[in-house]
Amino acid sequence: MGASGSCGRAVSGGRHEDRESGLGPGLESMIGIRTGIGVGNWGRGSREAAPRTPKPPQSEPPPLSKRQPIGSKQGSKASVRAGGSRGLRAGAPPMDSLLFLCARRVVAHRPLPVLPADLHPVLFQAAFLDGRPLVLRDLVAAWPFPVLNFQRLVGRRELLRDHPCKLCVQAVILAVVAQLRRQLEEPGHDASLRVLDITGLPDSASGRAPAGMSVWSGTVALAKACVEVSKHQREFQRRGSKRHKGRSGAATAAAAPQPPGVDVHADLFVNGTSYGILRDALQTGSAGPLRLKCRELQAEELSASAIAALLESLDPSFLRRVDLRFNNLGLAGLSVILPHLSRFPELRSLKLQYSNVDVRRPTPESAIGIRCLAGQLGMLPSLRELNLGSSRLSGNLRQILCDLQAPLESLELAFCSLVPADLAFLSQSFHAPALKRLDLSGHDFSQGLLEPLRLLLEETSASLLHLDLMECRMADPHLDALLPTLRRCSRLRFLGLYGNSLSTAALKELLHKTLELPDLRLVVYPFPVDCYRPEGSRWGLGDAVDEEMVAMVEVELGRMLEGSGRSDLVWSCNPCGHGELDFFAL
Repeated sequence: MGASGSCGRAVSGGRHEDRESGLGPGLESMIGIRTGIGVGNWGRGSREAAPRTPKPPQSEPPPLSKRQPIGSKQGSKASVRAGGSRGLRAGAPPMDSLLFLCARRVVAHRPLPVLPADLHPVLFQAAFLDGRPLVLRDLVAAWPFPVLNFQRLVGRRELLRDHPCKLCVQAVILAVVAQLRRQLEEPGHDASLRVLDITGLPDSASGRAPAGMSVWSGTVALAKACVEVSKHQREFQRRGSKRHKGRSGAATAAAAPQPPGVDVHADLFVNGTSYGILRDALQTGSAGPLRLKCRELQAEELSASAIAALLESLDPSFLRRVDLRFNNLGLAGLSVILPHLSRFPELRSLKLQYSNVDVRRPTPESAIGIRCLAGQLGMLPSLRELNLGSSRLSGNLRQILCDLQAPLESLELAFCSLVPADLAFLSQSFHAPALKRLDLSGHDFSQGLLEPLRLLLEETSASLLHLDLMECRMADPHLDALLPTLRRCSRLRFLGLYGNSLSTAALKELLHKTLELPDLRLVVYPFPVDCYRPEGSRWGLGDAVDEEMVAMVEVELGRMLEGSGRSDLVWSCNPCGHGELDFFAL
């Protein structure tokens, strides 16, 4: 689901959205205070308005996809094309504030003039979105506040995602390194910056921006920076001890005041290639001038012992998520890793999908492993999200979840080979009325699981926001049986039905009946079975789909949405790219 690309279509009512500044009311209110002076000082004359500056290439809209989404003004100038996974809704281009336009004029020239401290945030935003790394280095070198938070400064994740930022992020890191080196070499020099927060940067490895920075490359850059600053600190201390011979000189050098340093809050992604440098950074930099504070750790293709070593090196007060997908750990590997998680009191999310856990055939060893897994999960008091996707758990869900101290709010069990007893346990557990997100994709609800699913949805109806039932072999009669219960999920925001065998008539009925759900924003639907070519299979690949028939269905659904007045509701047959539905955003 995290990958993006133009792999589907979207139907929308056509709401227009304004871009948020992300600067807060204080800076927005400065428009009326600053611009009268700013245009005169920053422009060419006191009476000349700031000219409209053309945006650089990276600020231009993303490439257009093949199909135009159907909205309330289909075919008119108000319609826009769907850009990959983002083209879910027609919209007008955002308008920049006068303050931001003036800031863009300023950052277009170096060196920067001396400016009031309260203008640094909007200047940072303009320099970042316009791709000006040298200006960013100047701004960070003179940053007047103790905290520099990327997301708060730049704004929404989609702004970060659509603007190439690798050079800009590197420039900020290099500026912090330069600042710390100067503080080491010039003890009298001080700086205000204490926290650099670059959490939440989108992973451009799966995005559209070719010059973007992936989470993996950002992790490597930060790790190298920590190691470099620690090395420079040791060299500086050695030089100081040589200048003062004898014990007293060495003691003086060791006792010299050290700079307070900078904490870097970041989301880290490590695999076998980057493991060594990140381990060194966490171990040598924990007490150094540049300290990594990990908010979310994703580790892939590592051994259980390597993951355990990394966990022991992390600051225990900051970690909120651990993602261990694709590590082939099995129950034995999990029993090595999970005890190390109990030292993180704020750990709320644990993702263990594709961990090679298979307990469909009980053995004495698997029974012991399940008891250990349950006990270790029970040692995580703040755990609210658990992903066990692709673990073969048939009949063991009760045993695995029985020791949890608090109800889960997000439970992902895609392709877990669940049986009716598993769903029955879940519907009767204290998790059901607390669940906000539930993923049961990859189960066969055409047989005995349908009624247990209906009962489970009854219990979750007051809390459920996100429901994934993709590739569940549901046909029209099964959806018809679930529809009354779905309509009682009054807070539902997302419904995923991709990969099911549903007809156009069933989809139209679903759209009509779910219009009454006030919070519903996105429905991911399958290609209708009546849109497959006769020689294709209803479970076939996309090339068996009749594009003209699919386009006709899109038009019909678009007209229904337009007529309903639900401009906030999107129907899409694109199953990927919905990263905004993360647990922490629910």
